[in-house]
Amino acid sequence: MQRRFIDYLVITFKGIAMGAADVVPGVSGGTIAFISGIYEELLESIDKVNLGVFKVWKKEGFKKAWNSINGNFLLALFSGIAISILSLAKLIKWLLHHEPVLLWSFFFGLVLASILYIAKQIKGWSIKIILAIAITSVLSFYITLAEPFASPDSPFYLLFCGFIAIIAMILPGVSGAFILLILGAYQTAIDTINNLRDGILTGNMELFKDAFFKFILLAVGAIIGLKVFSKALNWMFKHHKNLTLAILTGFMIGSLNKIWPWKEVLKTRVNSEGEIVTLLDKSILPSSYIGDNEMVMALVFMVIGFAAILLLETLGKQKDKA
Repeated sequence: MQRRFIDYLVITFKGIAMGAADVVPGVSGGTIAFISGIYEELLESIDKVNLGVFKVWKKEGFKKAWNSINGNFLLALFSGIAISILSLAKLIKWLLHHEPVLLWSFFFGLVLASILYIAKQIKGWSIKIILAIAITSVLSFYITLAEPFASPDSPFYLLFCGFIAIIAMILPGVSGAFILLILGAYQTAIDTINNLRDGILTGNMELFKDAFFKFILLAVGAIIGLKVFSKALNWMFKHHKNLTLAILTGFMIGSLNKIWPWKEVLKTRVNSEGEIVTLLDKSILPSSYIGDNEMVMALVFMVIGFAAILLLETLGKQKDKA
């Protein structure tokens, strides 16, 4: 596929959108990849990254090896993801603490529209497809009710968290950040990203070394998980696309409970920075919300989130026609 510089710039912006989604529990970067039209290319490109690339490099040179894995595409996309995560981690953390209702409202609208978009891709409805949606919806819903456990300290546990989280991050409808939350590693991941950046900017080597070690553990686990799971998911899309789309739709429907804007806090804990954070909560009606439920603005942000997906869908259709 011949692409111009502007095309790769667009891919980088899609990566930025994916990174922003991956930072927030309840939202999947895979969903952004899917609705922006790069999901299957991403899976195929990751699947091509293997030891055979080094053989091609040795025999035919670096350029041939680079092109064989769609290297320009992967570099542009993952650069955008990295830029987004590093730059938005602090902002997302602030919004989660100070404007949770409006933030969750925006993403609720975004995921709701994403459900409709992905469901529309299913061709040939059947009892099997309906059952797949129903079963995964229930499973996903009960996952959102799970109580997170303590933050990890073991290096092996951080590897495991990276492995599991990246699987969810590339799976539309399943939030990697939420999986980290359930595993008790979300705060660790956010702190690692913030401390890594702050250590570089301030020259604090102790802060940087500690954050870099944790980052490497999460990254290695993520790379292994990405490689292992992308092959299986790529196969599913090629051989059982309707069933795969049905499963993804079900996971997204169930995940709506986690990103419902109005919550009642059931349990709290103190994080590594000495802050009191939510450990367990439940969805409630806006009228039962303690404090200002910001109903009007919440609905506005839901509409904005919903419209953002419709805009991406429209742009995708225009690109296909072109």
